[in-house]
Amino acid sequence: MGSGGDCRSFAPAIAAAVVPTAASAGCYGCYAPQPCCQPEYQQHAAPPQYRTVQETVMVTPGRVIAHRTPARYRTIMVPKMMMAALEGAAYERLAPQYATQQRVGMVAPARIYYAPVAPRCSTCGY
Repeated sequence: MGSGGDCRSFAPAIAAAVVPTAASAGCYGCYAPQPCCQPEYQQHAAPPQYRTVQETVMVTPGRVIAHRTPARYRTIMVPKMMMAALEGAAYERLAPQYATQQRVGMVAPARIYYAPVAPRCSTCGY
């Protein structure tokens, strides 16, 4: 049986030493199979989040309105009528008007995230 026979009997011992055990995989003092020691994650979907926002908006812009003033005439003497004031314009300034308006705005879009699943292994806690 030379060295070939010795090598075959020694191979299972090397394979057992190389294969990670539950203790070396992070599950200390637990003899459960390795998948127990791996934390599992589950996919969750978070819906979009909205919030009501109040904003000030302009309802009407400021403007200037011109009002026409007609010329005025006055009788100075019985046979004569003369213009007392020329035709003109009176200007009225209107300030802009604002109002508060509510609208719904998106705060955060929909997203998908992963969260760890509750432990399934009663001996090691994973």
